[in-house]
Amino acid sequence: MKFLESIRRRKTNFEESNSGLKRVLSLRDLVFLGMAAIIGGGIFSSVGEACANGGPAIIYLFIICAVACGFAALCYAEFSTRIPVSGSAYTYAYASFGELFAWIIGWALLMEYAIGNIYVSFSWSGYFVNLLENMHVHIPEWMTMSYVAAKKSISTDTHALAAWSSAPVIGGLRIILDLPAILINIFITALVYIGISESKRASNIMVLLKVAVIIMVIIVGFFYIDFDNYVPFMPTGFGGVMGSVSAVFFTYIGFDALSTMAEECENPKRDLPRGMLYSLLICTVLYILISLVLTGMVNYTTLNVTDPLAFALAEKGVKWLEYIVSISAVIAMTSVLLVFQMGQPRIWFSMSRDGLIPKKFSTIHPKYKTPSFATIVTGLVVGIPILFTDKDFVLDFTSIGTLFAFVLVCGGILLLPRREKEKGRFHMPHIKAKYTYPLLVLLSALTSHYFIPDYFSEMVQPENFNSVFGLSHILFWIIMIILAVFAFIRDWSLIPLLGVSTCLYLLTGMEMSNWFWFFVWFVIGIIIYFIYGYRKSALNMNK
Repeated sequence: MKFLESIRRRKTNFEESNSGLKRVLSLRDLVFLGMAAIIGGGIFSSVGEACANGGPAIIYLFIICAVACGFAALCYAEFSTRIPVSGSAYTYAYASFGELFAWIIGWALLMEYAIGNIYVSFSWSGYFVNLLENMHVHIPEWMTMSYVAAKKSISTDTHALAAWSSAPVIGGLRIILDLPAILINIFITALVYIGISESKRASNIMVLLKVAVIIMVIIVGFFYIDFDNYVPFMPTGFGGVMGSVSAVFFTYIGFDALSTMAEECENPKRDLPRGMLYSLLICTVLYILISLVLTGMVNYTTLNVTDPLAFALAEKGVKWLEYIVSISAVIAMTSVLLVFQMGQPRIWFSMSRDGLIPKKFSTIHPKYKTPSFATIVTGLVVGIPILFTDKDFVLDFTSIGTLFAFVLVCGGILLLPRREKEKGRFHMPHIKAKYTYPLLVLLSALTSHYFIPDYFSEMVQPENFNSVFGLSHILFWIIMIILAVFAFIRDWSLIPLLGVSTCLYLLTGMEMSNWFWFFVWFVIGIIIYFIYGYRKSALNMNK
């Protein structure tokens, strides 16, 4: 395919001109970086909201997400073997769908990484402030939360009321800002700017510490489990479980972040696929175990807090471990910020190298060998919105872009020609889906009808037909039927088809607000593309 060859040729040109990135990441580094991103903000923060929505049965959502991510990871791995180039799903979409789709997914990922880091910055700040309070160091309330969060919660949250009441006023405007969140963003930006070697060493140390603490919480928490808390196991039904998709799935962008670092891997064709799959497997097991322990220690309805692990331990009087968890949470979310902040500049870098955004974004620092200008811009893109957003908004806005990226990556594999196996490289097996996939679609429909008899009839009811639930599920089944027809006609491979299907199903759990803001961001991106990227593209050979 011409796009695939163009990407490879351009990568070779950059390497020959010595303007590429430094190759320093081993398989261990990749696994640790993936774990750093996946089990930070999720386990120490958003897992509480997920458990509160779905109860103990939230483990089913983690399993569904892991299955969807497993299929997507195999597709990422296949792409990373064929195209060991920085840029992640953006580059993969370029190779399979062409420039416009590549721009759309690159634009979505830029939003995803930035919004994800804003959310984690807020969570980091909460743990950090609580940790200082336990050490009898007090930060004024008006310096510990955003203006938007304080204004929105002034009537329901004593902390917000204290921030609003004590804030200094300049020119009639109350000065309320989350200073710890801003400062950690500046620190992480500086660390990523200095170099990948320094970043990976810091990340590896932080991952070892936080995994040790998580395992400790699982072991200690097991002895405080009240099995009555597991009855009923699915208290809010399957709808409650699926309603937590946005609270869970944003964490899984961690293995996407690995693919942005392909040009900094020592052996990307061998190590990158393994790094993705290993980190995904380890993190999913930890998510399931910690969810079972938390919902067993306390009633699931009490877990919608910013620090669920510390909260559960405090409820059981395990003070010594609560303090350790607070320290490790700060470390854990620092590692998440680090990986996300490494990922976004490399997408800027790839898009700039392809001519879709100004060349300044592909500038490599002569000493540190990092995308220096893109790193600074990333710091600003994350840091400035911290002043004007709140945690709830950014969490709802995060997961949809990740799932959208996964759908395109899995779909892109279907459009690539088959290749022969090569020794020492990952090769995704081609499982014929000519009959298997249509049969699976039929069985899925029959199973849905059997377990939820009113599922299809409710979908087309007038009150649901105009809702997100009705429209998203109708579109899902229409796409499944279309894919089944093409799978039969073209004998597509089963793994990417399952990846597309599972990720599309998870998208049906998104709320209207998710889709609205994603559409707004999408429109802005399309406008920028046709104003600048379409005319400046360096890769599209048709121009």
